[in-house]
Amino acid sequence: MNKITKKLLVGVAATGACFTMFSGMASAEEEKPTANLTVGAFSQYIWRGFEMSKDSIVIQPSMTVAYKGFSANMWGNLDTDPYVMDDNASNNWTETDLTLAYAWDMDPVAFSVGYIYYGLDSVDDSQEFYASAALKTILKPTLTIYRDIDSYQGWYVTLGVSHSIPVHNDITLDLGAQVSYLSADDASTFAVSDSPDDAYSDFHDGVLSVGFTIPLCSYATINPKLVYSFALSNDAEDVISNLSKQGDDDNFIYGGVSVTMTF
Repeated sequence: MNKITKKLLVGVAATGACFTMFSGMASAEEEKPTANLTVGAFSQYIWRGFEMSKDSIVIQPSMTVAYKGFSANMWGNLDTDPYVMDDNASNNWTETDLTLAYAWDMDPVAFSVGYIYYGLDSVDDSQEFYASAALKTILKPTLTIYRDIDSYQGWYVTLGVSHSIPVHNDITLDLGAQVSYLSADDASTFAVSDSPDDAYSDFHDGVLSVGFTIPLCSYATINPKLVYSFALSNDAEDVISNLSKQGDDDNFIYGGVSVTMTF
Protein backbone atom coordinates (compact mmCIF):
# COMPACT_ATOMS: atom_id res chain seq x y z
CA MET A 1 0.00 0.00 0.00
CA ASN A 2 1.64 3.27 -1.01
CA LYS A 3 1.71 6.43 1.06
CA ILE A 4 -0.70 8.40 -1.14
CA THR A 5 -3.29 5.63 -1.11
CA LYS A 6 -3.08 5.25 2.64
CA LYS A 7 -3.53 9.00 3.08
CA LEU A 8 -6.80 8.74 1.21
CA LEU A 9 -7.91 5.57 2.91
CA VAL A 10 -7.59 6.74 6.51
CA GLY A 11 -9.71 5.49 9.40
CA VAL A 12 -11.39 2.44 10.72
CA ALA A 13 -14.43 0.32 10.35
CA ALA A 14 -17.13 1.78 12.44
CA THR A 15 -17.44 -1.84 13.19
CA GLY A 16 -14.07 -1.84 14.88
CA ALA A 17 -15.43 0.45 17.92
CA CYS A 18 -17.42 -1.35 20.60
CA PHE A 19 -19.53 0.71 23.04
CA THR A 20 -21.26 -0.29 26.28
CA MET A 21 -24.59 1.40 26.95
CA PHE A 22 -25.99 2.06 30.41
CA SER A 23 -29.49 3.06 31.55
CA GLY A 24 -29.83 6.41 33.25
CA MET A 25 -32.24 4.91 35.81
CA ALA A 26 -31.01 4.35 39.33
CA SER A 27 -30.29 0.79 40.38
CA ALA A 28 -30.67 -0.84 43.76
CA GLU A 29 -27.14 -2.19 43.29
CA GLU A 30 -24.19 0.12 42.79
CA GLU A 31 -23.03 0.14 39.18
CA LYS A 32 -19.62 -1.32 38.57
CA PRO A 33 -17.17 -0.76 35.73
CA THR A 34 -17.35 -3.30 32.92
CA ALA A 35 -14.83 -4.39 30.33
CA ASN A 36 -14.83 -6.53 27.24
CA LEU A 37 -12.10 -7.86 24.98
CA THR A 38 -12.78 -8.84 21.35
CA VAL A 39 -10.40 -10.47 18.91
CA GLY A 40 -11.51 -10.93 15.30
CA ALA A 41 -9.94 -12.56 12.25
CA PHE A 42 -11.28 -11.51 8.84
CA SER A 43 -10.54 -12.22 5.19
CA GLN A 44 -10.30 -8.49 4.40
CA TYR A 45 -10.31 -5.07 6.02
CA ILE A 46 -12.93 -2.84 4.36
CA TRP A 47 -13.53 0.63 5.78
CA ARG A 48 -16.31 2.87 4.49
CA GLY A 49 -16.34 0.96 1.22
CA PHE A 50 -12.56 1.19 0.70
CA GLU A 51 -10.24 -1.80 0.48
CA MET A 52 -7.63 -1.52 3.24
CA SER A 53 -6.02 -4.94 2.75
CA LYS A 54 -5.46 -7.36 -0.10
CA ASP A 55 -5.08 -11.16 -0.20
CA SER A 56 -4.32 -11.45 3.51
CA ILE A 57 -5.98 -12.23 6.82
CA VAL A 58 -6.36 -9.29 9.20
CA ILE A 59 -6.47 -9.64 12.99
CA GLN A 60 -8.42 -6.94 14.82
CA PRO A 61 -8.27 -6.79 18.63
CA SER A 62 -10.51 -4.40 20.56
CA MET A 63 -10.72 -3.54 24.26
CA THR A 64 -13.49 -1.47 25.89
CA VAL A 65 -13.93 -0.31 29.47
CA ALA A 66 -17.12 1.46 30.53
CA TYR A 67 -18.70 3.03 33.60
CA LYS A 68 -22.00 4.89 33.99
CA GLY A 69 -22.34 5.67 30.30
CA PHE A 70 -18.72 6.66 29.73
CA SER A 71 -16.51 4.31 27.71
CA ALA A 72 -13.00 4.10 26.30
CA ASN A 73 -12.11 1.76 23.47
CA MET A 74 -8.80 0.83 21.86
CA TRP A 75 -8.90 -0.94 18.48
CA GLY A 76 -6.11 -2.17 16.24
CA ASN A 77 -5.46 -3.82 12.89
CA LEU A 78 -2.76 -6.40 12.19
CA ASP A 79 -2.32 -7.28 8.52
CA THR A 80 -0.67 -10.69 8.21
CA ASP A 81 0.65 -9.86 4.72
CA PRO A 82 0.52 -6.10 4.03
CA TYR A 83 0.02 -4.99 0.45
CA VAL A 84 3.07 -2.97 -0.61
CA MET A 85 3.30 -0.76 -3.71
CA ASP A 86 6.45 0.81 -5.18
CA ASP A 87 8.62 -1.09 -2.68
CA ASN A 88 7.50 1.16 0.17
CA ALA A 89 8.06 -0.36 3.57
CA SER A 90 4.96 -1.34 5.48
CA ASN A 91 4.49 -2.64 9.01
CA ASN A 92 2.18 -5.52 9.82
CA TRP A 93 0.55 -3.40 12.52
CA THR A 94 -1.19 -0.74 10.43
CA GLU A 95 -3.58 1.08 12.75
CA THR A 96 -4.34 1.89 16.39
CA ASP A 97 -7.52 3.83 17.17
CA LEU A 98 -8.77 5.31 20.44
CA THR A 99 -12.45 6.10 20.99
CA LEU A 100 -13.89 8.02 23.95
CA ALA A 101 -17.68 8.02 24.19
CA TYR A 102 -20.68 8.83 26.34
CA ALA A 103 -24.08 7.15 25.91
CA TRP A 104 -27.47 7.83 27.47
CA ASP A 105 -31.15 7.00 27.01
CA MET A 106 -34.10 9.31 26.48
CA ASP A 107 -36.81 6.78 25.70
CA PRO A 108 -37.55 5.79 23.03
CA VAL A 109 -34.15 6.96 21.73
CA ALA A 110 -30.64 5.94 22.74
CA PHE A 111 -27.98 8.61 22.14
CA SER A 112 -24.20 8.56 22.07
CA VAL A 113 -21.47 11.06 21.30
CA GLY A 114 -17.77 10.45 20.97
CA TYR A 115 -14.28 11.27 19.81
CA ILE A 116 -12.02 9.02 17.71
CA TYR A 117 -8.26 9.33 17.28
CA TYR A 118 -6.91 7.40 14.27
CA GLY A 119 -3.28 6.36 14.70
CA LEU A 120 -2.07 5.26 11.26
CA ASP A 121 1.08 3.69 9.91
CA SER A 122 3.15 5.81 7.46
CA VAL A 123 0.55 8.56 7.01
CA ASP A 124 -0.84 11.47 9.01
CA ASP A 125 -3.03 10.58 11.96
CA SER A 126 -6.50 12.11 12.14
CA GLN A 127 -9.36 12.89 14.52
CA GLU A 128 -13.15 12.67 14.35
CA PHE A 129 -16.14 13.59 16.46
CA TYR A 130 -19.44 11.77 16.06
CA ALA A 131 -23.03 11.75 17.31
CA SER A 132 -25.51 8.89 17.06
CA ALA A 133 -29.22 8.35 17.74
CA ALA A 134 -30.92 4.93 17.73
CA LEU A 135 -34.68 4.42 17.92
CA LYS A 136 -35.49 1.59 20.32
CA THR A 137 -38.02 -0.19 18.18
CA ILE A 138 -38.11 -2.93 15.57
CA LEU A 139 -35.00 -2.87 13.31
CA LYS A 140 -33.39 -0.28 15.62
CA PRO A 141 -32.89 2.44 12.96
CA THR A 142 -29.67 4.30 13.79
CA LEU A 143 -28.39 7.60 12.40
CA THR A 144 -24.71 8.45 12.96
CA ILE A 145 -22.85 11.60 11.85
CA TYR A 146 -19.03 11.70 11.77
CA ARG A 147 -16.95 14.85 11.32
CA ASP A 148 -13.20 14.68 10.63
CA ILE A 149 -11.57 17.80 12.07
CA ASP A 150 -7.93 17.06 11.33
CA SER A 151 -6.05 15.64 8.33
CA TYR A 152 -8.94 14.49 6.13
CA GLN A 153 -11.71 16.96 6.84
CA GLY A 154 -15.22 16.07 5.77
CA TRP A 155 -18.55 14.49 6.77
CA TYR A 156 -19.59 10.84 6.78
CA VAL A 157 -23.23 10.03 7.60
CA THR A 158 -24.71 6.56 8.02
CA LEU A 159 -28.24 5.22 8.44
CA GLY A 160 -28.45 1.59 9.51
CA VAL A 161 -30.92 -1.04 10.69
CA SER A 162 -30.34 -4.33 12.49
CA HIS A 163 -32.35 -7.23 13.84
CA SER A 164 -31.56 -10.41 15.76
CA ILE A 165 -33.67 -13.54 15.36
CA PRO A 166 -33.58 -16.30 18.02
CA VAL A 167 -32.41 -19.57 16.48
CA HIS A 168 -31.82 -22.06 19.29
CA ASN A 169 -31.50 -21.45 23.02
CA ASP A 170 -29.42 -18.23 23.25
CA ILE A 171 -28.06 -18.39 19.70
CA THR A 172 -29.26 -15.57 17.43
CA LEU A 173 -29.13 -14.84 13.71
CA ASP A 174 -27.99 -11.22 13.32
CA LEU A 175 -28.96 -9.22 10.22
CA GLY A 176 -27.84 -5.69 9.35
CA ALA A 177 -27.98 -3.11 6.57
CA GLN A 178 -26.47 0.36 6.23
CA VAL A 179 -26.24 3.18 3.69
CA SER A 180 -23.96 6.22 3.82
CA TYR A 181 -23.22 9.66 2.42
CA LEU A 182 -19.63 10.96 2.19
CA SER A 183 -18.77 14.64 1.68
CA ALA A 184 -15.11 15.69 1.56
CA ASP A 185 -14.09 19.29 2.23
CA ASP A 186 -11.23 19.18 -0.26
CA ALA A 187 -10.57 17.50 -3.62
CA SER A 188 -7.12 16.43 -2.41
CA THR A 189 -8.83 13.93 -0.10
CA PHE A 190 -11.48 12.49 -2.43
CA ALA A 191 -12.36 13.54 -5.99
CA VAL A 192 -14.13 12.00 -8.99
CA SER A 193 -11.97 11.28 -12.05
CA ASP A 194 -13.91 13.53 -14.45
CA SER A 195 -14.00 16.41 -11.91
CA PRO A 196 -10.56 16.31 -10.25
CA ASP A 197 -10.84 19.88 -8.93
CA ASP A 198 -14.15 19.25 -7.15
CA ALA A 199 -14.37 17.66 -3.73
CA TYR A 200 -16.31 14.40 -3.75
CA SER A 201 -19.81 14.47 -2.25
CA ASP A 202 -22.37 11.72 -2.90
CA PHE A 203 -24.12 8.65 -1.60
CA HIS A 204 -21.17 6.41 -0.90
CA ASP A 205 -21.26 2.81 0.32
CA GLY A 206 -23.87 0.28 1.34
CA VAL A 207 -23.32 -2.68 3.67
CA LEU A 208 -25.32 -5.88 4.11
CA SER A 209 -24.30 -8.31 6.85
CA VAL A 210 -25.39 -11.64 8.28
CA GLY A 211 -23.92 -13.39 11.28
CA PHE A 212 -24.55 -15.40 14.40
CA THR A 213 -24.09 -14.72 18.11
CA ILE A 214 -23.17 -17.98 19.82
CA PRO A 215 -22.66 -17.93 23.61
CA LEU A 216 -19.74 -20.10 24.73
CA CYS A 217 -20.37 -19.48 28.43
CA SER A 218 -21.71 -16.72 30.64
CA TYR A 219 -18.85 -14.37 29.79
CA ALA A 220 -17.79 -15.33 26.25
CA THR A 221 -19.44 -15.33 22.82
CA ILE A 222 -18.33 -16.22 19.31
CA ASN A 223 -19.58 -14.26 16.27
CA PRO A 224 -19.09 -15.58 12.71
CA LYS A 225 -20.03 -12.95 10.12
CA LEU A 226 -20.34 -12.43 6.35
CA VAL A 227 -20.42 -8.92 4.83
CA TYR A 228 -21.16 -7.45 1.40
CA SER A 229 -19.91 -3.88 0.78
CA PHE A 230 -20.84 -2.01 -2.40
CA ALA A 231 -20.87 1.47 -3.97
CA LEU A 232 -24.16 3.39 -3.89
CA SER A 233 -23.64 5.82 -6.79
CA ASN A 234 -21.71 6.21 -10.03
CA ASP A 235 -19.35 8.72 -8.41
CA ALA A 236 -18.84 6.32 -5.51
CA GLU A 237 -17.97 3.52 -7.95
CA ASP A 238 -15.34 5.81 -9.50
CA VAL A 239 -13.80 6.91 -6.19
CA ILE A 240 -13.79 3.45 -4.62
CA SER A 241 -12.50 1.60 -7.70
CA ASN A 242 -9.72 4.15 -8.26
CA LEU A 243 -8.46 3.49 -4.75
CA SER A 244 -8.98 -0.27 -4.86
CA LYS A 245 -5.91 -2.46 -4.55
CA GLN A 246 -7.44 -4.94 -6.97
CA GLY A 247 -7.47 -2.22 -9.62
CA ASP A 248 -11.13 -1.78 -10.46
CA ASP A 249 -13.31 -3.18 -7.67
CA ASP A 250 -16.07 -1.17 -6.00
CA ASN A 251 -17.76 -4.04 -4.14
CA PHE A 252 -16.41 -6.67 -1.79
CA ILE A 253 -17.54 -9.83 -0.02
CA TYR A 254 -15.58 -10.73 3.08
CA GLY A 255 -16.09 -12.49 6.37
CA GLY A 256 -14.56 -13.85 9.51
CA VAL A 257 -15.12 -14.68 13.12
CA SER A 258 -14.62 -12.82 16.41
CA VAL A 259 -14.58 -13.92 20.04
CA THR A 260 -15.68 -11.56 22.81
CA MET A 261 -15.03 -11.94 26.54
CA THR A 262 -16.93 -9.75 29.01
CA PHE A 263 -15.68 -8.99 32.52
